[in-house]
Amino acid sequence: MPEKNIPVDVICICSSDGEIRPLRFRMEQPEQTLERVDIDEIVCMTQVRHTGAEATIYRCRAAIGNQAWMFDLKYLVRGHRWYLTQKG
Repeated sequence: MPEKNIPVDVICICSSDGEIRPLRFRMEQPEQTLERVDIDEIVCMTQVRHTGAEATIYRCRAAIGNQAWMFDLKYLVRGHRWYLTQKG
């Protein structure tokens, strides 16, 4: 299944040792409204390199409405950009 990377705005916290932790993000909906999602838990974090591009991927959990949602947030280190990764 192909992945779709959707650019998102992220609010994160940086610790004194340089660790980045996302707290919430917002993304534009098809009707051109912004939806804010608070991250409840970071399940795991992995660092990857693809063709020279360094990225950190955060597997996160959030509650949207009454449903739990698992998703990946990808931070591109050199580009300083955040993406929500969706399958399909």
